[in-house]
Amino acid sequence: MIDDAYKHKIKTAAEIAAIIGAPGRKKKIVMCHGTFDLVHPGHIRHLVYARSKGAKLIVGVTADHHVKKADHRPFVPEGLRALNLAALETVDYVTIDPHATPIENILTIKPDYFVKGYEYQKGGLHPRTAEEKQAVESYGGEVIFTPGDIVYSSSAIIESGPPDLAVEKLINLLDGENRTFDDLKKALAGLSGAKAHVVGDTIVDSLTVTSMIGASGKTPTLSVRYEGKRDYVGGAGIVAKHLKAAGADVTFSTVLGDDALAEFVRNDLAEAGVTLNDVVDLTRPTINKNAIVADGYRMLKIDTLDNRAISEQICKQLCRSIRDVPADAVMFCDFRHGIFNGESIPLLTAAIPEGRFKVADSQVASRWGNILQFKGFDLITPNEKEARFSLGDQDTVIRPLGTRLYEEALCKVLILKLGARGSMTFRQAGGELRTFFGVDSFADHVVDAVGSGDALLAYATLALKTTGDEVIATILGAMAAAAECELDGNIPVEPAMVMKKIETYERRANFSA
Repeated sequence: MIDDAYKHKIKTAAEIAAIIGAPGRKKKIVMCHGTFDLVHPGHIRHLVYARSKGAKLIVGVTADHHVKKADHRPFVPEGLRALNLAALETVDYVTIDPHATPIENILTIKPDYFVKGYEYQKGGLHPRTAEEKQAVESYGGEVIFTPGDIVYSSSAIIESGPPDLAVEKLINLLDGENRTFDDLKKALAGLSGAKAHVVGDTIVDSLTVTSMIGASGKTPTLSVRYEGKRDYVGGAGIVAKHLKAAGADVTFSTVLGDDALAEFVRNDLAEAGVTLNDVVDLTRPTINKNAIVADGYRMLKIDTLDNRAISEQICKQLCRSIRDVPADAVMFCDFRHGIFNGESIPLLTAAIPEGRFKVADSQVASRWGNILQFKGFDLITPNEKEARFSLGDQDTVIRPLGTRLYEEALCKVLILKLGARGSMTFRQAGGELRTFFGVDSFADHVVDAVGSGDALLAYATLALKTTGDEVIATILGAMAAAAECELDGNIPVEPAMVMKKIETYERRANFSA
């Protein structure tokens, strides 16, 4: 790959120290340190000035784990930030600093000069800068401040209009985790044959299409002409259809009313090849959410539902299904319309046979749900709003928020969905593996983003169960979500759609598209 030409510049602090030797060198060594989330003109001027003070320039990059200054940051992951700097002719070596401050690296590398931006001495020395200065001077080095100049803010650039780095971040993730596009293709082909049992609320999503006629002259009433109506199986039902489309053998356990929409659900799922295990509740309707669309705009949504908790008898029937249905993975899709509640969740969870792969997704678009009620699962996939609700935290930035949720949920893998910003995955990691990583959205033209999380859930679950690989599962889930965003309505994502996405990004990575 192209970045191999300068990847050799990226080394550990100990490796750099061994190369340059101890102080008393004939040629001066200069060091800088920073986040460098986007390398902009201010950074270049700073680095060029620093390089002018010695024979070699070493740049320390703050590791992702210690970047906490703004939400959804760092925008560029540490490996890609290091590559960006290594590609500069003025930079001789780059090291990703795993520590909270550069002090340990300073004491390992022992540069002759440690160069800081002029802003770090304005209004007096910052306490952290004073600690760095003390470390540098402890072995006879010197801190130099760049002359006053224009400061270009990475944060301002990113927040005003984030650049599209989906391809670069994907390449960096695959490379850093020793994965390839061929691994993605192989994993996608291997999803077929897994047995999945989905348990959750069925929602029939309707689109009533109209065109505007006008408004009444006497009352604030809009007049529209009816042009048609389309019904889709949604909620946990579309998760089951995504799984089936991906090649899984799927059983879906749910609660339906005794009405025409229940028959629609049965026929639709039978046509899709999903085995339906429905419990009929004569006291409630099949859930229907009808969006009224006028000239392409959603004007109103009419919900027909009953959000009462299911009866004890129905809960027992669902528990029996969970115990008896053969499955590799059991997936709880909680839309808070009656099946899942404070009393039923412990019973339903306890019914899952030992050794089953356990997945939970809690969607709280118009209801309240708590993903922390599904503790100890193998995979959970909340979005940011659901994560914040579960933790009662509106303020913490994304990475620490996700870390806290991961720790409190006691899960093996957490994929935190971030909408247009992609997703962030948290996992237990040892050695050189990172504990979290992110991918950007792979959607090229968003037609309808509703339901993309269901596609991510389905493909990520199957990939994680069949490969045990969080990286592959996250990327395939994100590719499936992107494919769903480019469809109008709740349409199951086929593997061919995901493969097309993979091939598109592979061509872009190789500069052939």
